[in-house]
Amino acid sequence: MGPESRSARIQLLVAEHAARRGARVGVVDVCTAAVAALPVGGAGLSAMSRAAPSHPLCSTDTVSEQLEELQLTLGEGPCVDAFLHGSAVLTPDLLTRDLQDRWMVFAEAALEAGARAVFALPLQMGAISPGVLDLYAHVPVRLNAEELADALAFADLATLVLLDARIDEMGAPRGGPVEDLGAYRGGGPAEDLGAYRGGGPAEDLGAYRAEIDQASGMLTVQLGVGIEEAFVRLRAYAYAQGRRLADVAADVVARRLRFPPDAEPDQAGEDD
Repeated sequence: MGPESRSARIQLLVAEHAARRGARVGVVDVCTAAVAALPVGGAGLSAMSRAAPSHPLCSTDTVSEQLEELQLTLGEGPCVDAFLHGSAVLTPDLLTRDLQDRWMVFAEAALEAGARAVFALPLQMGAISPGVLDLYAHVPVRLNAEELADALAFADLATLVLLDARIDEMGAPRGGPVEDLGAYRGGGPAEDLGAYRGGGPAEDLGAYRAEIDQASGMLTVQLGVGIEEAFVRLRAYAYAQGRRLADVAADVVARRLRFPPDAEPDQAGEDD
């Protein structure tokens, strides 16, 4: 299955879960849909940052809730490693000796909580990493190639949902990618679920992710700040102007919009 059709299918599954709740798509819908589609018993998602305290955002059951809390409290486990190294950490069986040596406290506590396998997938948009999606199973499990590709697609979608949710927390108008996705109520996925940038599923995740990351990278040069701060400034400007984050990023990349180093976080100017 190609990445485009996989992306559209994953979006549809998540949107259906949101529709059952009668709400906009949220990270809880990504977690719930992932559990239904993959050979796992539960899922959890934590917001993580090197600059601020990490915290769990959602979990599908008590076991996944315990796993999220354990890893963030202990500072060890697949979730922590996935975030620090920026790559998936696949643990088919926690009883493996080297894993027990690697996560001495977490492995024992996770087994006691009822988890035997854990898969941690970092949420990434280029250099920006807002968190980690964790999947667990009660029994030893190995994800095959298709299942792993699906799991990574769920993580990609969770990244977009989480980044857009951060904008909404600041009070920005809705109407961006998440609302478009959450609007699905039985229409065609090509129209509703592919509406991230107003196009079809082919440009959903890749184009959205790449353009925002490119804009953030350009702002690191314009403002002389790190990538995380550049992304914060991009978000703040989008909020202040009542615009979609993707549209502001497109203007930065096209050099229609420039952020002077001495400007306030929500100020920028149009290039002549």
